[in-house]
Amino acid sequence: KSGFLFAVAGVPKTIDNDIDLIDRSFGFNTAVTEAIQAVRSAKTEALCAPNGVGVVKLMGRHAGFIATHACLASGDCDLCLIPEVPIEIEGPNSCLEHIARVLRKRGHAVVIVAEGAGEELLGKQQEIDAGGNRKLPAIGYFMKTKIKEYLMSIPDPIEATVKYIDPSYMIRSVKANAADALFCLLLAQNAVHGAMAGLTGFCVGLVNNRTVYIPMSAIVKNSPRKVNPRGRTFERVITTTGQPRIPISKRNASLFKSMSSRVIV
Repeated sequence: KSGFLFAVAGVPKTIDNDIDLIDRSFGFNTAVTEAIQAVRSAKTEALCAPNGVGVVKLMGRHAGFIATHACLASGDCDLCLIPEVPIEIEGPNSCLEHIARVLRKRGHAVVIVAEGAGEELLGKQQEIDAGGNRKLPAIGYFMKTKIKEYLMSIPDPIEATVKYIDPSYMIRSVKANAADALFCLLLAQNAVHGAMAGLTGFCVGLVNNRTVYIPMSAIVKNSPRKVNPRGRTFERVITTTGQPRIPISKRNASLFKSMSSRVIV
């Protein structure tokens, strides 16, 4: 219509890493690196007080990739809560009872919670923010309050000091680290190569560690992807933290099976 010939090329971007088909999106590596600093700060705060608990809320609206990777990379996390796995605060799989056990054993604990976790407890809000995204319930403050209340309500009460850290834009606004800077250069150059070769309506990404071109329609159709609650990554989280294994309902199990191309192990 404009009379000009042009190509449409996309470079998928989200630090949440929830774009399907590609190995990872640029910015994710930097986000996890910065998130670890918040986790370490939470551990320092927890160590500085008797029965100290540090709660860190990390980004992850639909998927818990940043939370799970920060948990594994830091090695300091005792409980990791993500949107893909329901939060149980009562019963045999209570995450609160797990925190109490950790405090009795070590005297401190660190909790990581993704911002999109816990909607089954707090409900979905209908309010929309300026960016057009549905606002999420305040799961970080909720967990901070519940942990303190629970520890004081058990038969052998634990008087804990609970500190809450929300790094938010301290993670979003930092300069890309070396790995992401090099990755961005690779993606940008290949996007230009594709356009100059006459392609259009495509995205460039890394698949099996190779740079490939993917139709935009395929990227949009399959995203967002999610962490597989039964996959190897989350199994490593459970092994690392010692947190209870939450049974996945038959409905959710069949859901993850039907979206196998959208979940990652």
